[in-house]
Amino acid sequence: MNPNIEKSIIKFLTKEANLEELQQLELWINNPENEASFLEYVKTNTLANRVLKTYDKEQAKRLIAQRIKEEKKKSKSYNILKYAAAIIAFGMLTTGYLYKNKWHDQDQPINSTPTIVSPNIILPGTDKATLTLEDGSIIALEKGKTLQTQNANSNGEKIVYASKIKESETKPKEIAYNYLNIPRGGQYHVVLSDSTQVWLNSESLLKFPVAFIEGETRKVELVYGEAYFDVSHSSKHNGSKFHVINQGQHIEVLGTEFNIKAYKDETHIYTTLVEGKVTISYNEIKQTLTPNQQSNIDINNLSFNIYPIDVNTEISWRKGLFIFKGKPLKSIMKVLSRWYDVDVIFMNKDLELLKFKGVLGKDQDIEEVLAIMKTNTINDYEIKGKTLILK
Repeated sequence: MNPNIEKSIIKFLTKEANLEELQQLELWINNPENEASFLEYVKTNTLANRVLKTYDKEQAKRLIAQRIKEEKKKSKSYNILKYAAAIIAFGMLTTGYLYKNKWHDQDQPINSTPTIVSPNIILPGTDKATLTLEDGSIIALEKGKTLQTQNANSNGEKIVYASKIKESETKPKEIAYNYLNIPRGGQYHVVLSDSTQVWLNSESLLKFPVAFIEGETRKVELVYGEAYFDVSHSSKHNGSKFHVINQGQHIEVLGTEFNIKAYKDETHIYTTLVEGKVTISYNEIKQTLTPNQQSNIDINNLSFNIYPIDVNTEISWRKGLFIFKGKPLKSIMKVLSRWYDVDVIFMNKDLELLKFKGVLGKDQDIEEVLAIMKTNTINDYEIKGKTLILK
């Protein structure tokens, strides 16, 4: 398959495709020869066989028709034929919904029901965090709970810091710091006082100023974990640059979007550039990243390498998806264990090296995810409390 077409399919599934990419995909799919290739790609790379066998096509078409109607309202310029291929893709991305609403063919029994040894239901993560204020007090942030402090307010899904110091207040001579701690099974969004936005993934800790001092470099620290930064450009702040410090790595930006992955239990630090340009310094080495590149720092041997990367795969977590393209099961389970807050045990160590390709929704419960993976990756599993045992 043409790499550009593959990229367009992935961006379509993650709702990142622009009009040009959608039109390119539409033209390609309209060729009858390519329709079969598309279906085979979905089945091979998303493990959607189970869905393809069990959902009601007519019901799916009705939902697609509704989606087309909604898109028409948004933009008259879109050619609605681009949704012809979405029937399969839509079914794949809504596996849990399909089963909950019994769209499956009653004459086709599903033989891949997993073994569950515990009545416990392991749900996906949600918006939650703990905020440590400059005086040391700790506040719990969670979905549905609002917060108002002297410097910030939260609607339960994100916390926003005041962008300007009130005229009645004097500018701070020293910087006061807050800490935002995201637990396993959590995620959170923070808007800093300079309007820089940071999305934090599960098991992450960010240290940042309550307010930046005008004229000085804006600095934050990703103590550990994963974060996506959309940095307010230096031109809006009298030329002040923005620096991110992380485990010996120093990132300098003017205004750009990038992702850092640096977990405590991993030996590599990955920085992926989406837009703009960043300069990374580590162990007296200084390198510049351009869009669609990723730096890989091995903290054990202090190596520093840069590679081209599929950005959409790396940042899919922020869009509510997990995209795995041939990653070993051991690495995948690290990601899932953080999001679902479970411990994973491999009864068969050979499973750790098996590779999996798939697109999974972060809002699916873990049984739905494992049912998809079970089609040709794992044989069976058990859930005991907060422990997942793979067989």
